[in-house]
Amino acid sequence: MQEDSPVQNETTPDTVQAEQPQRAGRRNRLIVLSAAALVALGLGGIAVATTGNDRAAPTAVSLDAQSRAEAGSRADRSARESSTPVAPSVSPTASPSAVSASPTPAKTATAKAKPKPKPKPKKTTKPTPAWVNPMPGAGVTSCYGQRWGTLHAGIDLALPSGTPIHAAAAGTVTQAGDASDGYGNSVFIDHGNGYLTHYAHQSRIAVTVGQKVKAGQVIGYEGATGDATGPHLHFEVHQGMWNQIDPAPFMRARGVDLGC
Repeated sequence: MQEDSPVQNETTPDTVQAEQPQRAGRRNRLIVLSAAALVALGLGGIAVATTGNDRAAPTAVSLDAQSRAEAGSRADRSARESSTPVAPSVSPTASPSAVSASPTPAKTATAKAKPKPKPKPKKTTKPTPAWVNPMPGAGVTSCYGQRWGTLHAGIDLALPSGTPIHAAAAGTVTQAGDASDGYGNSVFIDHGNGYLTHYAHQSRIAVTVGQKVKAGQVIGYEGATGDATGPHLHFEVHQGMWNQIDPAPFMRARGVDLGC
């Protein structure tokens, strides 16, 4: 059998030499076509630039003016924004110090303390001494002692008739009326310490037997009843009933000066 001869795929030198001129021709045609296209585009651009020059110029000018105006506005706005500081907005509740720093004038005016009223001084009454003058302010017309050959057993105190007579000390009234023996209307007061006081020649008696009296209390009024040459109080001190003693030193020892 006859063997098949293998297919020769390899290109022979003659074939290569034949293809090379064809490739070079295609490249040359592409170069020419590209150059023609470029020329055509350049001519078209020139024609457009020459034919439409009148219309394109205003558009370019207007666009240029608009862009300059916008640029100027931006520049002006940027300058104002940079030179004028923007104050931060403050909310009413954001600054408590501002509220507390400005008190209302009305409250400040009413906040002034009113002067406290001065306390009224309490009325104080001086305590009544244990012993007092039976007829304050009276003049002495006769002291205790011998007079006209007899004992004048008391002190005579004279003021106008009707002057009040006061108890020399606290005690109990043991006699109120006519005491005889020239004394006229008389009051006797027992002071409970062994001493009694006797108030004679009264025009009117103001107490009754058994009545409790205080020192200084009015017990009657000056007169001239009994054996009297004129209105006066005959005042005696008894150490035991009808045992008269000198009233001057007795009363002086108790803080009362009768003037004798």
